[in-house]
Amino acid sequence: MELVSSSSLRPPRGLELLGAFWGMLGVTLLLGNAVSRLLPLALEPLLDGSLSQLQLALYVGWSLFNAYAEGYRGFQLRFSPRVVSRALYLGRNPRPLWILLAIPFCMSLFHAKRRQLIISWALVVAIATLVILVAYVPQPWRGIIDSGVVVGLAWGLISLWISFLGALFGREPPPTDLPELPDLPELPEPR
Repeated sequence: MELVSSSSLRPPRGLELLGAFWGMLGVTLLLGNAVSRLLPLALEPLLDGSLSQLQLALYVGWSLFNAYAEGYRGFQLRFSPRVVSRALYLGRNPRPLWILLAIPFCMSLFHAKRRQLIISWALVVAIATLVILVAYVPQPWRGIIDSGVVVGLAWGLISLWISFLGALFGREPPPTDLPELPDLPELPEPR
């Protein structure tokens, strides 16, 4: 199976835009919820002044590291373009189940190539495990860890919408990780 090419994709219009927006909104709400829950925990050691100089250096260093590793490399270069491509595909090729499950569809948790499915599910399990474990870490260490996560997730949200808006204004998204669908009928061009 080959990747679905995006070379013939044009900016979405009409109902296509609605379907793509639905997928983007779902992923945004998922990530935004995590940011809103973690931000107070990340700010707590800064606001209460409980950080030593070493801990403050770790706080800043960990945040910068996560800006690069999670935000730039993880989200901006990999996750965001894939989500945008899959959201655009969802808008152009709506199927009831895919629309209902727009968040996992856009996150490559189903209907993706085998390698991407393994990577996506492994990340979900790893992240869920880390969330459970970090909940037991006391402050200020929990705040230090959460600061990096918040920075990475915020970077991811921004890159997600910059990629989506770029696609809306004609910048070609990367190919998706979807397998070819020879049985899927093409939708007529909107008038």
